Order: sequence, then structure tokens, then C-alpha cells
Amino acid sequence: MNAPRSLLWLALLPLACTRPTSPDPNRPWSTPERAILASLTPLPLLPPSPGNRVADNPVAVNLGQALFFDTGLSANGEVACASCHDPQKWFTDGLPLAHGVGQAGRNAPTLLGAQWLPYLFHDGRKDSLWAQALGPLEADVEHGYDRLALAHRIARHYRQPYEQLFGPLPPLDDLMRFPPHARPVPFESNHPHHVAWLAMREADRLAVNTVLANVGKALEAYERKLQPREAPFDRYARKLLAGDPKAAQEIPEAAQRGLRDFIGRAQCVNCHNGPLFTDKGFHNLGLPPLPQQNGVDVGRALGAQSVKADDFRCGSVYSDTARCEELRFLNPRFEDFMGAFKTPTLRNVARTAPYMHTGQFATLDDVLAFYRTLPGNARVGHRELVLTLLDPAVSQADLVAFLQTLTGPLPDAQWLHPPQPIPPPDAVTMAAP
Repeated sequence: MNAPRSLLWLALLPLACTRPTSPDPNRPWSTPERAILASLTPLPLLPPSPGNRVADNPVAVNLGQALFFDTGLSANGEVACASCHDPQKWFTDGLPLAHGVGQAGRNAPTLLGAQWLPYLFHDGRKDSLWAQALGPLEADVEHGYDRLALAHRIARHYRQPYEQLFGPLPPLDDLMRFPPHARPVPFESNHPHHVAWLAMREADRLAVNTVLANVGKALEAYERKLQPREAPFDRYARKLLAGDPKAAQEIPEAAQRGLRDFIGRAQCVNCHNGPLFTDKGFHNLGLPPLPQQNGVDVGRALGAQSVKADDFRCGSVYSDTARCEELRFLNPRFEDFMGAFKTPTLRNVARTAPYMHTGQFATLDDVLAFYRTLPGNARVGHRELVLTLLDPAVSQADLVAFLQTLTGPLPDAQWLHPPQPIPPPDAVTMAAP
């Protein structure tokens, strides 16, 4: 157990050892309850990006925003990052399973709050937002693109801001060295893109990989602007903790009762804790398989192996830092990783349906119904040991009412659409060398 989670359990211990009490909103909040409330708000300051020196550079933000909405970064010219992370849907797509150039096998999570997560994707197979952005670009069912085509598009459409940030592009006009399409294709040694990739010189592959990594870093710079904003719950908790008698006006009585149950007898806070309402960990809920699901998804067990072997992980030749504390202590063989998936943030959860990594629950009521019965058994590994049936006395309507108070406004309007034309070099601050 890492230090932050240890401290959290110490904070939760007094509440866990206290007999569950009525969710009467007029009952004074106990000292342990107030401590839990204080741990859930406000939203923390944005942490530094691991391995991305341009993460907060305005040129990188503008370039990343343009790339995020560019459907040209796909095999069919129709799929952009914004296709599965639609700003008007709180940066999700509203579908059970994401759909790009083909049908994906998992749900598209929101980007709001991802800036604080040490691992990305439902299985945690990437360890930074910039590295995460690279996977969908070449995934056959998402963008279906390749890194050589990406490099050529950067040269044609984004050369000026790219070179301002990262220096000269490789000589991509030399198609003998840099063919129009090439990428490594695992397990398909005869794939034409893979054959073309292996035919390139090692130094040229390194140069193209650097362009790919830099594109990810620009995308992250934009995505760091997509932060959750203050929600009614935050205003309620802030006023309550300050002794403001008007605190109760911020959220309905049902939501106040639901909040008491959330941090009390419903035990939701055991995993959905901290200002992002996630422990940032991975758990096996023993979800029923989808009817069309073939095989078994081992989740974090494979994700942990993948991130350790990732060419673009923290500390790699493409990373701007060698300090990688998260990876240093990651043990892919940890048995509880089998069949486990990341605890999602509950910020804006009422706007990000459907739920779970397979999108199999359409509503929050469906999710809570699952926790009331916990049907079936884990298909692989074991169900989370601390997971117990939702107390029958807990009002489902009250819990949903509380979860609805976690919805804040969308990010500023300037981040919800493609940017204005990228400004000239003398209008912005240059990146540090």
C-alpha cells in the first residue's frame, strides 16, 4: 500500500469504527464525518506532467487543441480524438463501447480529471496523458492511423508550431527513408506497415517515434485544460465546514442524506475517495460478461505488464524525465491485479453514462442495483475482498441525488471546439530548450 492510501485509511478509520447512523440531514455532522468531507474537496492544484516539458506551454496547448479535433488523423478521415471524447458529452461519447473506424471493446472514459491519474486506460497500460494519447492513433478500431502518416501530416499542416516547440522535423520529403505509411504491428510480422517499418534505418525510426511522442505531448498540453470545475457538492461542503448556516441551500435534502450514506453505511468512499472521488487504484468487481464478449479480459494484470514494457513510458528515451516513482514500485505479478480495472472518478458522473469499463450499465440506478446484489462470480481472479452488498437500508434515490451534485460546468468555452489559427512565433513564449 502506498503512502497516500495509508493516510486515507487512517482518516477513514474513525468513521469505519463508528456505528452507522441515520442519514437524517438535520443531524449534526460528527468529527469523523467532517474529516471525510474535508478530504473530498476542493479540487487539488494541477500536478506537473510526468515527462512532458511543454505540458503548460501555450504553443503546445494550441497545437494540441488543433490536433484533438483533426479528423485527418485517422484512416478514414472521419475520426478525431473528439469523436470519442465529445466536449458536449463531458468528453465521453455516450456509447457502451467506443466506436472509431471500428468497434472497440471498452467504454471511452471522460478526460475530465484524467490529469491527476498516475495510470491511464481502464487497465492502466499507460502512465501519462501524453503516452495515453498515442495508443488510439494506431489502434485498428479507433483512429486506425500510423506514425509515418502522422509525421507527414504534421509536416504538411503543423510544421511551424511543431518546430517552434520541438525543433526541426526529419527530412520527410525523402520517401525512400520515410515512406507514407509505416508502424510496428505486434504479432503481424507480414503486415505491410510492419514490413515498411522494419525496412527503415534505426535512426529514422527513432526520429519518427520522437515526432509521435511530441504529438502526444502537445495533445496532453491541451487536455490539461480539461479540468473538472466546482460542483454544488463543493459549495455545500465548503460552507458546511466553515459553519455557514446557508450551506443546506446548495444541495437538496435527498442529496444530503445520500452524502451521509456515501461516506457512511454505503461504504462508497472506501474506493471513491479524495477530491476526484477515486482511489486511483484497480479493483475486480466480478462484473457479468457482455453477451458478445469473447475470452476473458484480465485488466490490470496485463496493463501493468504493458506499461512496464511501453516504449513511451516514463523514463524512456522519449520522456523528459527519468524520475518515475510510480513505475519503480509497480509489480505486474500482484495477484489482485487479475481481472481488476481502474476506479473511475465520480466527478460529473451523472453526465458520463453508460458505466463500467464495458459500458454495460445505462444508468446510475443500474450501477447501484448491481451493488445491491453482486450477482455471479469473478471470471478471473477474485472479486474485491472489501466489496460487500449495499446496505438494504440505504436509499438508492438519495445516493443518486448526491451523485448528481458532483456535476460541475464544462471547461471554459474556448476549450470546447477547434482553436483559432495558431499564432505566429513572436506572439507567444518559446518553449524552454
